[in-house]
Amino acid sequence: MAARTPLENGREPARLIIVDDHALARESLQDMLADEPELEVVGEAANGLEALALCSRLQPDLVLMDVRMPKLDGLKATRKVKQEFPKIIVLILTMHENPDYLLEALRAGAAGYVLKDAPREEVVTAVCQALGGESPLDPELAARLLRRLADEEKERVEVPRSARGRRGWLLHVEPLTPREEEVLQLMKLGHTNRQIARELVISPGTAKNHVEHIIQKLVVSDRTQAVVKALELGILELSE
Repeated sequence: MAARTPLENGREPARLIIVDDHALARESLQDMLADEPELEVVGEAANGLEALALCSRLQPDLVLMDVRMPKLDGLKATRKVKQEFPKIIVLILTMHENPDYLLEALRAGAAGYVLKDAPREEVVTAVCQALGGESPLDPELAARLLRRLADEEKERVEVPRSARGRRGWLLHVEPLTPREEEVLQLMKLGHTNRQIARELVISPGTAKNHVEHIIQKLVVSDRTQAVVKALELGILELSE
């Protein structure tokens, strides 16, 4: 495997894998990303099984994952990728902005989605947002989906929230500080780092640091999955 060429700022480009069973779709995405010096497509796969093999071999930073594929579909592949390689970010490629479908993608471990017919600028922006710790989801849609996750989790749970929270800590999740809990509540509402900064009267850089610490403590790859895991562990309040 060839070594990455450092950029002028000393960093290495982010490594991406494109997964789609249509060669033309993969080629189109390659063309969209080819002129971005901070992004490097290091592999392509035509189905979920190939995607898992590539993730194991190449350890990419992000996977663009189609849904309907032979052998192993995108949602199942995403779930397996996140189980085996939790730090890899997955963005789902989809034709429709269907909330029910996107909710399943979040449950599977995706950070968000990219519409297949989106213009180049939107695709690049979504990828860069996910890699930069921001949510690629529209804030209003993100808040709506996360509220639904919270409501469904509330209906599903049979033990008290406090007990669930204690069970989460027993899984060696590092406790959040009171400020990080405040930030997490705003993340649940779909707030960006700048919105969090305004709400808490802190700098955007400080807000970003808090988000990064939350992601690290919850051992996830992105802010979307940080909220999902916090809901599952009972760390977040399930009510508004």
